[in-house]
Amino acid sequence: MKLFISRPLPDPVLTRALDAYDTTVRDITTPMTRDEMIAGLQDYDIVLPTLGDLYTADIFADAGNIRTRLLANFGVGYNHIDVDAAKAHGLQVTNTPGAVTDATADTAMTLILMTARRAGEGERMLRSGAWEGWHPTQLLGMHVSGKTVGIIGMGRIGQAIAKRCHFGFGMNVVFYNRSPKTPDLPAQQLASIEDVAHVADILVIAVPGGADTRHLIDKSTFDAMQPHALLINIARGEIVNEAALIDALETGQIAGAGLDVYEFEPKVPKALTDREDVTLLPHLGTATLEVRTDMGMLAMDNVDAYANGKTLPTPV
Repeated sequence: MKLFISRPLPDPVLTRALDAYDTTVRDITTPMTRDEMIAGLQDYDIVLPTLGDLYTADIFADAGNIRTRLLANFGVGYNHIDVDAAKAHGLQVTNTPGAVTDATADTAMTLILMTARRAGEGERMLRSGAWEGWHPTQLLGMHVSGKTVGIIGMGRIGQAIAKRCHFGFGMNVVFYNRSPKTPDLPAQQLASIEDVAHVADILVIAVPGGADTRHLIDKSTFDAMQPHALLINIARGEIVNEAALIDALETGQIAGAGLDVYEFEPKVPKALTDREDVTLLPHLGTATLEVRTDMGMLAMDNVDAYANGKTLPTPV
């Protein structure tokens, strides 16, 4: 079988792919172009795409005679793939859940601590040569321990964040989830996003991306937040209305934000990059060698299952 991998992956993953299949690895790191996606669908049995490879319905329609029968997505999020359109054209789609949970939760904690304790601002001060030494009121931030964290989305990642916050920092946990959840820790489910936003010192977004959650966090959310509260997003950029976030920061409705994802990624508005009260990371959520290798191996498990006529481990 012919396998196409859309971007370089960790060496153990590529070795496994090259040993087992007639594999082509695209050696650039940017998302595939429209023509590349169409050619891949026409020329390969299996395609292993990832974030940014935007498989819209028209890509499948314009590909004509599609050879591909599996999109083994590298990543838990698959909102860049029109799954209904893929299935309508005879393709199966898989993703890589589970492997990303702890790393993404760790990134949420990084953003919480950096933003609350003004760590990015302090590092920029020091590196610029502007630090004149310690004094009692310099860069006073929020003490995280004992605060209330509100989590929007109590799936695997949301629960992993909640456990870190509660057991690691003694935080009170409230959350919103579309369906009832009983996480394995003290946590209170509230009726709406606004209810959670109203009581949270730190509001963390942990829902999947997609049409159903686009701009789920908007002006009404920021209106409900407390002036000292922080917004943290480790999910997908388009979940947060970026213009509404900027307005909330500029008008003092909220005290700051920690972001790993952006609505028009990789474009980040100057209105955000200019602000000292915002921590900005370049989508580092799962960026460890171990985790990215595990993700690739799970994608390859799906490839192997398809190639051998077995049940796909993680279909979507």
